[in-house]
Amino acid sequence: MSVLSLAAILAESARKYPQKTAVIDAGVHYSYAALWQQARSYAAQLKDAGLAPGDVAGIMSPNVVEFPRAYYGVQAVGAVVVPVHLLLTVQEIVQVLRDSGTKLLICHSAFLKVGAAAAREVRIPLLVAGPLPENERVSLTVLDPDAPQEADSYAPRSPEDPAVIFYTSGTTGKPKGAVLTQLNMVMNATVSAVDANDVRTDDIALGCLPMFHVFGQTASMNAIFRLGATLVLLPKFSPEAALETMVAENVNVFHGVPTMYMQLLAAAKDREDLPKLRLCVSGGASMPVAVMEKFNATFDVTIYEGYGLSETSPVVCTNSPASGVKPGTVGPAIWGVEVQIADHTLPERLEFVPNGQLGEIVVRGHNVFAGYLNDPEATAAAMTEDWFHTGDLGTKDDDGFITVVDRTKDVIIRSGYNVYPREVEEVLARHPAVMQVAVIGLPDELRGEEVCAVIKLEQEYVQNPPSAEEIIAWSKEHLAKHKYPRVIRFIDQIPLGPSQKVLKRELRNTYSGQ
Repeated sequence: MSVLSLAAILAESARKYPQKTAVIDAGVHYSYAALWQQARSYAAQLKDAGLAPGDVAGIMSPNVVEFPRAYYGVQAVGAVVVPVHLLLTVQEIVQVLRDSGTKLLICHSAFLKVGAAAAREVRIPLLVAGPLPENERVSLTVLDPDAPQEADSYAPRSPEDPAVIFYTSGTTGKPKGAVLTQLNMVMNATVSAVDANDVRTDDIALGCLPMFHVFGQTASMNAIFRLGATLVLLPKFSPEAALETMVAENVNVFHGVPTMYMQLLAAAKDREDLPKLRLCVSGGASMPVAVMEKFNATFDVTIYEGYGLSETSPVVCTNSPASGVKPGTVGPAIWGVEVQIADHTLPERLEFVPNGQLGEIVVRGHNVFAGYLNDPEATAAAMTEDWFHTGDLGTKDDDGFITVVDRTKDVIIRSGYNVYPREVEEVLARHPAVMQVAVIGLPDELRGEEVCAVIKLEQEYVQNPPSAEEIIAWSKEHLAKHKYPRVIRFIDQIPLGPSQKVLKRELRNTYSGQ
């Protein structure tokens, strides 16, 4: 059988760059040789606990060194990783563990309260990673990174074997497990590092995107390790901590979602010493062009915006040093992947539309998942032959650059006219008082839906804010009659999910009755 394993990403870099720093966690440096040795030590202990090739292991850990140890340890066994979101309730964790058939749960000591309760309910072994007080160690199985036994290497896997199962956020119902194969994950990390993001062996990247999420796992951890660069781990993102860490550790690469860039911009106003960044990558949601322009000017860098989904490992397309940048777009398809725009009014068949015309973004290539676990109906609905239906609306220009207009489910239909929230957000983001904005549709008896803008103000405008009427009058000058918001809501903090995406469903629930 042909052999392909995610474990090779760490194993090969440990062979090529044994003494180079792979991870910096709370100021402690771990070399590639040490990290791979610790992962193999975890692998031996996981085998002793009954984990076998093809089994599923849950990992519940923040961005600390225990995450890559456990992740590559599970891969070395030849088992499948299920990363568990850290903000889930016990019952939500139970649902993920049961649906995936998880054999055991590796839980960081900081999350034992929920992790242990979930493991008990599912009746699976719990293995603890991370520091524990001596009096708590008695009744728990604690993984020891320095245990003398180690797996010799890693178990052979075939390209089609599952590597990771990512559970989607469940915005349209219960979460679904997207099965990513060894080929999906290894290729996406390799293409991200080599072709898309121009990773260099001497790079030092900030790992602040949660590694339980596909963006942080592929674009940060796997892609950085693929070329032997260094990852500085930040367990909890705050803009102040991120800037401090980047300056202290000479970080020159930053991966983030737009809300992180907005927060870094705000925090940068009070600082003289800013990190010297070489490469910035944005994904996870659309970045307002106004934010991109401000960040590029403040940090003297170019943000390369890309696009992807859990089901596509995740990277589909991106602006890059090779392709150049068209602000407002997410760039062309990455190497080995094809992107087309299909007629979204004809869901029963696949019909591509001409360049420049709006339609649904569909994808095929080495990044497309194997399907939804235990859900053949959802898999069939998402695929037409080899093409994956993203559910996102967009356009493609003559150079192949993709523009994501909006999620199909977020489109507002006002008096029969389609209003795309992203377009309205792009305009409102240029208002001097607006730090962050989310546009949603609210139920309206007369028009079906009304356009509502939920706004977080720039700090200097909090004491003397503009009125809703002023914002409406301003947007009326910049947007067509059916597009400008008639409802404005000011908010101290726009709600974000575990991966820092705006929770529009929560905003709709909050403001629908007002």
